Amino acid sequence: MTRRFALTLAAAALSVIALAGCSGPSPTPTAAAQVPSDGATTSAPDPTDGGTPEPAADPTCDTIIPKSTADDFRSLGWSVSAESFRVGATEIDGGIQCKWGDQRITTDRVQVFGWAPIDDATAAEAERDLVASGWRREEGPSGTYVTENPAWAVGKDSDGYGMTYLFGDGWVKLADTRQSLVLVEGP
Repeated sequence: MTRRFALTLAAAALSVIALAGCSGPSPTPTAAAQVPSDGATTSAPDPTDGGTPEPAADPTCDTIIPKSTADDFRSLGWSVSAESFRVGATEIDGGIQCKWGDQRITTDRVQVFGWAPIDDATAAEAERDLVASGWRREEGPSGTYVTENPAWAVGKDSDGYGMTYLFGDGWVKLADTRQSLVLVEGP
């Protein structure tokens, strides 16, 4: 057998093995995880434990954004500083605000992400306070966006939005631009 024929035969065998792994029925989704409209994953109640789902973990700078994003930041030599989540001067219990950047140098090139649980009354008050101080409020399919006045924005996304809060059902997200809100997942 020639070497070329042996290599062709080996490649064909590997192709058959690879295709065999692709055949068969695809797994059926279970009720183990449900994805709400904000993109967070929640566990379904386990019928054997009385039906009470486990509480979500506390938010951290590594759990409110995708792991791959945090890994990318670290590969650039960036680190993160965590603070309490704030809407204006009001601290929101149970939340976190994260500033990613190169802490070794003074720069305004940072990424800001935040997430916090929030009740309806606190959310309504926070929105009112922000709008009263010049921020802009817009309704969207994911919730209510409140964005800093574009004249004040240090950094803006391609649509002209700077620092933005997104108020949803029981949560609030924060990012340095409205487009960056897609990275905030919550814990």
